[in-house]
Amino acid sequence: MTTQSEAPATSTLPGLDALLPPTTELYLDLHRHPELSGAEQRTAARFADWLDADGFRVLRGVGGHGVAAELRNGEGPAVLLRAELDALPVAEDTGAPYASTVTAPGPDGRPVPVMHACGHDAHLACAAAAARWLAARRDRWRGTLLVVGQPAEETLSGARSMLEDGLYDRITPPDTVLAQHTAPFPAGMVAHADGPLMAGSVTLEAVFEGDGGHAATPHLTADPLLAAAGTVTRLPAVAAREADPAERLVVTASSLQTGDAGHTGNVIAARVVLRVTARAFTEAALDRAAAAVERIARAEAAAAALPPRVSVATLTRSGVTLPDPDITATVRAAHRDRFGTARVTGWPPAPATEDFPLLTGAGAHLHGHPGIRGGYWMLGTAGPAQWTAAPGTTAAEKLRSLPSNHSPRYLPSVRLTLSTGTTAMATAALARLGATGVPEHSL
Repeated sequence: MTTQSEAPATSTLPGLDALLPPTTELYLDLHRHPELSGAEQRTAARFADWLDADGFRVLRGVGGHGVAAELRNGEGPAVLLRAELDALPVAEDTGAPYASTVTAPGPDGRPVPVMHACGHDAHLACAAAAARWLAARRDRWRGTLLVVGQPAEETLSGARSMLEDGLYDRITPPDTVLAQHTAPFPAGMVAHADGPLMAGSVTLEAVFEGDGGHAATPHLTADPLLAAAGTVTRLPAVAAREADPAERLVVTASSLQTGDAGHTGNVIAARVVLRVTARAFTEAALDRAAAAVERIARAEAAAAALPPRVSVATLTRSGVTLPDPDITATVRAAHRDRFGTARVTGWPPAPATEDFPLLTGAGAHLHGHPGIRGGYWMLGTAGPAQWTAAPGTTAAEKLRSLPSNHSPRYLPSVRLTLSTGTTAMATAALARLGATGVPEHSL
């Protein structure tokens, strides 16, 4: 990977300098006022108001707080730019003057800190700026430009909610859906994958139920905590003993909770809830992992002299983020032309996951819109000072030490991230929209 200091100056879009101040203001405002999944009312309003001011037909409240906007410009392809609205329950520790100090009710009603620790504020600002740049240059392209601000990505429920609320029946169905995601590699760069970019995932909830009892007489009680704990200790064997190492399966117990009675030391809980997430790069591997988790949970319960009752449900499932190879080739070539080859790198498959795949391919097909293809790339966020200060002498060492997405210290370089992300998004859209014969150098 080329480091920030080795790369040439970013080739940005003409007119971007005038667009950066309002884009930066939007980004800083979104960063200061993050909202949790499903509660993105203010964020959605800011995004929708921006698009409305640029002449888009704007729909609000799609699948929750989702925003969908459309700008028709003659005959041609329909291209959708997608960004996410929601933030995370993370306490920001960046020291930035615009750091979030927001708290909000969490899922259980208790207040939690909130932060844009995954870069969704940058995604929104770049999509808004790219949309404004393209709307002001309708003589350069033909077709329909669509923009979506999706709620609840972090809970993997927002894309499904928008589709179930008729997203593609209420706007022109896209031919192509484009998205990008921030990551801690040098700002000014973009990265494309040849093959899967992110894993698919399934989150399961296993509920173990007994009748409760006294800690002094455990032999008289069906103990749900013992069965749940046994399940946790067996989970590593799913990836280590039941999957081909080439599948890169990850199975993680993410939470184990007892009922309130179980919080007292002399009471055996009557109910325990275990949540497990599996990640893999094929649907078949996810199916096998889910089946293995359920089998282990039931077997651990059945092994007890007084077996607790067990139920297993799927909470969320998202497919593998696998960008269309033809779209990847087109967009990567456009990015190389715009940025130079030194600023466009590769990306290995990552076990992170998101619900973007539902907006394309089989996900869209299930909602009556087959043939929609997706393009997706990664956007660097580590500025020169952060990169230089990162421990290590090689790029690999520095990459391992930089604060990652979801970290309380994750902080993109504002100007480089916004200028590169806006340019990358607008350039990709132009590569997929209808051409007008305007020479590339005049864009």
